Amino acid sequence: MHARAALFDLYGDHLRRRGGEASVAALVRLMKPLEIAAPAVRTAVSRMVRQGWLRPVRLPQGPGYGLTPKCVRRLDEAAVRIYRAGTPPWAGRWHVVVLEPVRERPRRERLRADLTFLGYAALSETTWIGPRHSSELDALLEGEGVRADRFEAALDGDPRELVARAWDLDAIGEAYEQWLAEAVTLISTLPGSAPDDQVFAARSRLVHGWRNFLFRDPGLPGELLPAGWPGEKARAYFEQEAARLLPAATAFVDRELP
Repeated sequence: MHARAALFDLYGDHLRRRGGEASVAALVRLMKPLEIAAPAVRTAVSRMVRQGWLRPVRLPQGPGYGLTPKCVRRLDEAAVRIYRAGTPPWAGRWHVVVLEPVRERPRRERLRADLTFLGYAALSETTWIGPRHSSELDALLEGEGVRADRFEAALDGDPRELVARAWDLDAIGEAYEQWLAEAVTLISTLPGSAPDDQVFAARSRLVHGWRNFLFRDPGLPGELLPAGWPGEKARAYFEQEAARLLPAATAFVDRELP
């Protein structure tokens, strides 16, 4: 795990509900079980500040960093998809985004990466669809200075055919199967009497691996997925083990935070 990704996971999984702030010293202590050294933590924090994810704060314990509104939106959006927190039933309509042409290649690549993260897929260079509206979309387009027309639309045709064309479900399904095999190995090697810091590290790696699916899986409605979708078995295992390991991981975080 890279320091920046581990910090995103830490803020999203533990610090968000604790006020979203922590001292630099606490961040260094919390990253230690993941074998991430203090210089890497400080470098990652500085980068996240430059990118607008974190903001410096003065805490009683010393200098620290808190979440920006941009980061709060990102973490909350991610939590909905990671933990199925409040995901509404699908109404059979797609969110369609038609972008104005973007000439600069770096902006196009950023837009493509960010829209994919938010659950959209490209039907053409400028037309994207998602199973639901993302609360981050407006901020993304504003930040890139890109105009877009947005629609809620019902497909005149077979939505399964559209899904198969827009997303590579075979590749996503294979990724779920690989993740599940690696997750079972990770958890099965964790001793039953493992100390809290070791449990925290194992759970952090479990969550980190699962969070990576935000970049691949848009969270399609179950009725549009193939029978026996590997993502369901993988999700059941993730939710079971993430919940089982949470008390010990939480105890470690509580102890390291002042």
